[in-house]
Amino acid sequence: MKIPEIFHTKPFGLSIEIFPPKTEAGENALASNLSRLTRYQPAFISCTYGAGGSTQEKTLEWCGRLVNEFEQSATAHFTCVGSTRTDLLEWLNRAKARGVQNIMALRGDAPDGADKFEATEGGLTYANELVTLIRENFGDEFGIGVAGYPEKHPEATDAQTDLVNLKRKVDSGADAVFTQLFFNNQSFFKFRDNCQDAQIEIPIVPGIMPITEFARIKRITSMCGAVIPNRLAEKLEAVQDDQEAQFEIGVEHAIAQCRELMDQGVPGIHFYVLNKSEACERILDALDIHPATI
Repeated sequence: MKIPEIFHTKPFGLSIEIFPPKTEAGENALASNLSRLTRYQPAFISCTYGAGGSTQEKTLEWCGRLVNEFEQSATAHFTCVGSTRTDLLEWLNRAKARGVQNIMALRGDAPDGADKFEATEGGLTYANELVTLIRENFGDEFGIGVAGYPEKHPEATDAQTDLVNLKRKVDSGADAVFTQLFFNNQSFFKFRDNCQDAQIEIPIVPGIMPITEFARIKRITSMCGAVIPNRLAEKLEAVQDDQEAQFEIGVEHAIAQCRELMDQGVPGIHFYVLNKSEACERILDALDIHPATI
Protein backbone atom coordinates (compact mmCIF):
# COMPACT_ATOMS: atom_id res chain seq x y z
CA MET A 1 0.00 0.00 0.00
CA LYS A 2 1.39 3.40 -0.97
CA ILE A 3 1.63 6.16 1.62
CA PRO A 4 -1.09 8.41 0.14
CA GLU A 5 -3.52 5.49 0.05
CA ILE A 6 -2.77 4.60 3.67
CA PHE A 7 -3.80 7.96 5.03
CA HIS A 8 -6.79 8.31 2.70
CA THR A 9 -8.32 4.91 3.44
CA LYS A 10 -7.23 3.91 6.97
CA PRO A 11 -8.40 5.53 10.20
CA PHE A 12 -4.95 4.85 11.65
CA GLY A 13 -1.69 4.11 9.84
CA LEU A 14 0.57 1.77 11.82
CA SER A 15 4.11 1.42 10.49
CA ILE A 16 7.22 -0.33 11.76
CA GLU A 17 10.90 0.29 11.06
CA ILE A 18 13.64 -2.34 10.97
CA PHE A 19 17.31 -2.37 9.97
CA PRO A 20 19.28 -5.00 8.02
CA PRO A 21 21.02 -7.42 10.43
CA LYS A 22 24.74 -8.03 10.06
CA THR A 23 24.80 -11.74 10.92
CA GLU A 24 22.87 -14.89 10.08
CA ALA A 25 21.74 -15.14 13.70
CA GLY A 26 20.48 -11.57 13.50
CA GLU A 27 18.58 -12.33 10.30
CA ASN A 28 16.93 -15.39 11.87
CA ALA A 29 15.96 -13.38 14.95
CA LEU A 30 14.51 -10.57 12.84
CA ALA A 31 12.47 -13.01 10.77
CA SER A 32 11.03 -14.47 13.97
CA ASN A 33 10.19 -11.03 15.36
CA LEU A 34 8.64 -9.94 12.05
CA SER A 35 6.37 -12.98 12.13
CA ARG A 36 5.00 -11.66 15.42
CA LEU A 37 4.74 -8.01 14.39
CA THR A 38 3.00 -8.69 11.08
CA ARG A 39 0.03 -10.12 13.02
CA TYR A 40 -0.87 -6.47 13.72
CA GLN A 41 -1.18 -5.82 9.98
CA PRO A 42 1.00 -2.71 9.70
CA ALA A 43 0.31 -0.46 6.73
CA PHE A 44 3.99 -0.84 5.83
CA ILE A 45 7.33 -1.94 7.21
CA SER A 46 10.35 0.20 6.39
CA CYS A 47 13.97 -0.89 6.20
CA THR A 48 16.84 1.50 6.82
CA TYR A 49 20.25 1.99 5.28
CA GLY A 50 23.32 1.51 7.42
CA ALA A 51 25.54 4.47 8.24
CA GLY A 52 26.58 6.24 5.06
CA GLY A 53 24.41 3.95 2.93
CA SER A 54 26.61 0.98 3.80
CA THR A 55 23.82 -1.63 3.77
CA GLN A 56 21.86 -0.50 0.71
CA GLU A 57 22.04 -3.93 -0.90
CA LYS A 58 20.78 -5.55 2.29
CA THR A 59 18.03 -2.94 2.42
CA LEU A 60 16.79 -4.08 -0.98
CA GLU A 61 17.16 -7.72 -0.01
CA TRP A 62 15.04 -7.26 3.11
CA CYS A 63 12.46 -5.20 1.24
CA GLY A 64 12.12 -8.10 -1.18
CA ARG A 65 11.64 -10.49 1.74
CA LEU A 66 9.04 -8.20 3.28
CA VAL A 67 7.05 -8.30 0.05
CA ASN A 68 7.46 -11.95 -0.92
CA GLU A 69 7.99 -13.84 2.33
CA PHE A 70 5.98 -11.73 4.78
CA GLU A 71 3.45 -10.32 2.30
CA GLN A 72 3.96 -6.78 3.59
CA SER A 73 4.11 -3.42 1.89
CA ALA A 74 7.78 -2.41 1.93
CA THR A 75 9.22 1.07 2.33
CA ALA A 76 12.91 1.44 1.48
CA HIS A 77 15.07 4.08 3.07
CA PHE A 78 16.99 5.95 0.40
CA THR A 79 19.77 8.52 0.81
CA CYS A 80 22.01 10.76 -1.27
CA VAL A 81 25.19 9.43 0.33
CA GLY A 82 27.95 8.26 -1.99
CA SER A 83 25.80 8.14 -5.14
CA THR A 84 25.53 9.98 -8.43
CA ARG A 85 22.16 10.75 -10.01
CA THR A 86 22.70 7.76 -12.29
CA ASP A 87 23.39 5.51 -9.29
CA LEU A 88 20.27 6.77 -7.55
CA LEU A 89 18.03 6.14 -10.54
CA GLU A 90 19.47 2.67 -11.03
CA TRP A 91 18.80 1.86 -7.35
CA LEU A 92 15.21 3.13 -7.61
CA ASN A 93 14.61 0.87 -10.61
CA ARG A 94 15.91 -2.10 -8.65
CA ALA A 95 13.70 -1.16 -5.68
CA LYS A 96 10.70 -1.03 -8.00
CA ALA A 97 11.59 -4.47 -9.37
CA ARG A 98 11.66 -5.81 -5.80
CA GLY A 99 8.09 -4.66 -5.27
CA VAL A 100 8.92 -1.63 -3.11
CA GLN A 101 5.94 0.74 -3.06
CA ASN A 102 7.29 3.55 -0.88
CA ILE A 103 10.56 5.40 -0.45
CA MET A 104 11.72 7.16 2.70
CA ALA A 105 13.74 9.97 1.11
CA LEU A 106 16.57 11.17 3.36
CA ARG A 107 19.74 13.14 2.82
CA GLY A 108 21.62 10.62 4.95
CA ASP A 109 24.44 10.91 7.45
CA ALA A 110 28.09 11.39 6.60
CA PRO A 111 30.00 8.14 6.04
CA ASP A 112 32.06 6.82 8.94
CA GLY A 113 35.19 8.92 9.39
CA ALA A 114 33.78 12.01 7.69
CA ASP A 115 33.19 15.16 9.73
CA LYS A 116 30.22 16.33 7.68
CA PHE A 117 28.04 15.33 4.76
CA GLU A 118 29.43 16.21 1.33
CA ALA A 119 27.67 15.49 -1.92
CA THR A 120 29.27 13.06 -4.35
CA GLU A 121 30.30 14.66 -7.63
CA GLY A 122 27.31 14.25 -9.92
CA GLY A 123 25.10 13.50 -6.91
CA LEU A 124 22.62 15.35 -4.71
CA THR A 125 23.01 17.46 -1.59
CA TYR A 126 19.58 17.66 0.03
CA ALA A 127 16.58 15.40 0.63
CA ASN A 128 14.27 17.74 -1.28
CA GLU A 129 16.43 17.11 -4.38
CA LEU A 130 15.96 13.39 -3.83
CA VAL A 131 12.17 13.84 -3.66
CA THR A 132 12.28 15.86 -6.89
CA LEU A 133 14.40 13.17 -8.58
CA ILE A 134 11.85 10.50 -7.69
CA ARG A 135 8.86 12.54 -8.82
CA GLU A 136 10.46 13.67 -12.10
CA ASN A 137 11.48 10.15 -13.07
CA PHE A 138 8.82 7.92 -11.52
CA GLY A 139 5.80 10.18 -11.06
CA ASP A 140 3.43 8.58 -8.56
CA GLU A 141 4.87 5.08 -8.86
CA PHE A 142 6.30 5.45 -5.35
CA GLY A 143 4.79 6.93 -2.23
CA ILE A 144 7.35 9.22 -0.58
CA GLY A 145 7.96 9.79 3.10
CA VAL A 146 10.37 12.37 4.52
CA ALA A 147 11.81 13.00 7.97
CA GLY A 148 10.69 15.68 10.42
CA TYR A 149 12.39 16.69 13.65
CA PRO A 150 10.19 17.79 16.59
CA GLU A 151 13.33 18.83 18.49
CA LYS A 152 15.20 20.16 15.43
CA HIS A 153 17.70 18.41 13.19
CA PRO A 154 21.08 18.37 14.98
CA GLU A 155 22.71 20.27 12.10
CA ALA A 156 20.01 22.95 11.75
CA THR A 157 20.88 26.38 13.15
CA ASP A 158 17.39 26.81 14.62
CA ALA A 159 13.89 25.35 14.52
CA GLN A 160 12.63 27.86 11.94
CA THR A 161 15.42 27.01 9.50
CA ASP A 162 14.66 23.34 10.00
CA LEU A 163 10.98 23.98 9.27
CA VAL A 164 11.85 25.83 6.06
CA ASN A 165 13.90 22.81 4.98
CA LEU A 166 10.98 20.49 5.75
CA LYS A 167 8.59 22.68 3.74
CA ARG A 168 11.00 22.44 0.81
CA LYS A 169 10.81 18.63 0.95
CA VAL A 170 7.03 18.71 1.15
CA ASP A 171 6.70 21.13 -1.76
CA SER A 172 8.95 18.86 -3.83
CA GLY A 173 6.34 16.10 -3.65
CA ALA A 174 6.50 14.25 -0.32
CA ASP A 175 3.34 12.41 0.78
CA ALA A 176 3.86 12.29 4.57
CA VAL A 177 6.28 13.37 7.28
CA PHE A 178 7.57 10.73 9.71
CA THR A 179 9.24 12.22 12.75
CA GLN A 180 12.44 11.45 14.55
CA LEU A 181 11.89 9.72 17.89
CA PHE A 182 10.91 11.88 20.85
CA PHE A 183 9.85 11.28 24.47
CA ASN A 184 7.98 14.49 25.26
CA ASN A 185 4.68 14.76 23.40
CA GLN A 186 4.60 18.52 23.86
CA SER A 187 7.57 18.73 21.51
CA PHE A 188 5.56 16.89 18.86
CA PHE A 189 2.41 18.98 19.35
CA LYS A 190 4.39 22.21 19.03
CA PHE A 191 6.10 20.85 15.91
CA ARG A 192 2.75 19.85 14.41
CA ASP A 193 1.33 23.32 15.10
CA ASN A 194 4.37 24.91 13.46
CA CYS A 195 3.91 22.68 10.42
CA GLN A 196 0.29 23.77 10.12
CA ASP A 197 1.34 27.42 10.38
CA ALA A 198 3.84 26.78 7.57
CA GLN A 199 1.02 25.32 5.44
CA ILE A 200 2.43 21.81 5.56
CA GLU A 201 -0.78 19.92 4.93
CA ILE A 202 0.36 16.32 4.49
CA PRO A 203 0.11 13.81 7.39
CA ILE A 204 2.58 14.31 10.26
CA VAL A 205 3.25 10.87 11.76
CA PRO A 206 4.98 10.64 15.16
CA GLY A 207 7.94 8.29 15.52
CA ILE A 208 8.11 6.31 18.77
CA MET A 209 11.05 4.28 20.04
CA PRO A 210 10.27 2.34 23.23
CA ILE A 211 13.13 2.48 25.72
CA THR A 212 14.22 -1.06 26.45
CA GLU A 213 17.83 -0.39 27.48
CA PHE A 214 18.83 2.97 28.94
CA ALA A 215 22.50 2.87 27.86
CA ARG A 216 21.51 2.16 24.27
CA ILE A 217 18.89 4.90 24.12
CA LYS A 218 21.38 7.42 25.49
CA ARG A 219 23.73 6.59 22.61
CA ILE A 220 20.92 6.97 20.09
CA THR A 221 19.67 10.29 21.48
CA SER A 222 23.21 11.69 21.58
CA MET A 223 23.37 11.24 17.80
CA CYS A 224 19.87 12.37 16.81
CA GLY A 225 19.33 15.22 19.25
CA ALA A 226 16.24 13.81 20.98
CA VAL A 227 15.82 14.78 24.64
CA ILE A 228 14.94 12.36 27.43
CA PRO A 229 12.79 14.26 29.99
CA ASN A 230 14.46 14.64 33.38
CA ARG A 231 11.83 12.71 35.30
CA LEU A 232 12.04 9.76 32.91
CA ALA A 233 15.84 9.87 32.94
CA GLU A 234 15.85 9.84 36.75
CA LYS A 235 13.61 6.77 36.83
CA LEU A 236 15.88 4.97 34.41
CA GLU A 237 19.08 6.03 36.19
CA ALA A 238 17.67 4.56 39.41
CA VAL A 239 17.40 1.11 37.79
CA GLN A 240 20.44 1.26 35.50
CA ASP A 241 21.60 -2.15 36.76
CA ASP A 242 18.21 -3.77 36.20
CA GLN A 243 17.43 -4.19 32.51
CA GLU A 244 14.01 -5.71 33.15
CA ALA A 245 12.99 -2.65 35.19
CA GLN A 246 14.31 -0.35 32.42
CA PHE A 247 12.18 -2.24 29.92
CA GLU A 248 9.04 -1.87 32.05
CA ILE A 249 9.59 1.86 32.61
CA GLY A 250 10.28 2.45 28.93
CA VAL A 251 7.26 0.50 27.70
CA GLU A 252 4.88 2.17 30.16
CA HIS A 253 6.17 5.58 29.08
CA ALA A 254 5.65 4.68 25.41
CA ILE A 255 2.11 3.43 26.10
CA ALA A 256 1.25 6.73 27.80
CA GLN A 257 2.81 8.66 24.92
CA CYS A 258 0.86 6.73 22.30
CA ARG A 259 -2.45 7.05 24.15
CA GLU A 260 -2.11 10.81 24.30
CA LEU A 261 -1.01 11.04 20.68
CA MET A 262 -3.96 8.98 19.53
CA ASP A 263 -6.34 11.03 21.69
CA GLN A 264 -4.98 14.11 19.90
CA GLY A 265 -5.80 12.66 16.49
CA VAL A 266 -2.46 11.61 14.98
CA PRO A 267 -2.92 9.85 11.62
CA GLY A 268 -0.70 6.96 12.65
CA ILE A 269 2.41 5.99 14.62
CA HIS A 270 5.76 4.87 13.22
CA PHE A 271 7.52 2.48 15.61
CA TYR A 272 11.31 2.17 15.74
CA VAL A 273 11.50 -1.40 17.06
CA LEU A 274 15.28 -2.05 16.85
CA ASN A 275 14.47 -5.42 15.24
CA LYS A 276 12.70 -6.74 18.34
CA SER A 277 8.98 -7.31 18.78
CA GLU A 278 8.27 -7.61 22.51
CA ALA A 279 8.06 -3.93 23.44
CA CYS A 280 6.01 -3.01 20.39
CA GLU A 281 3.65 -5.94 20.97
CA ARG A 282 3.11 -4.83 24.57
CA ILE A 283 2.32 -1.29 23.44
CA LEU A 284 -0.04 -2.30 20.64
CA ASP A 285 -1.91 -4.70 22.91
CA ALA A 286 -2.27 -2.02 25.59
CA LEU A 287 -3.66 0.37 22.99
CA ASP A 288 -6.10 -2.27 21.66
CA ILE A 289 -4.56 -1.96 18.22
CA HIS A 290 -5.48 -5.19 16.50
CA PRO A 291 -6.20 -6.11 12.88
CA ALA A 292 -9.93 -5.54 13.35
CA THR A 293 -9.44 -1.94 14.54
CA ILE A 294 -6.82 -0.49 12.19
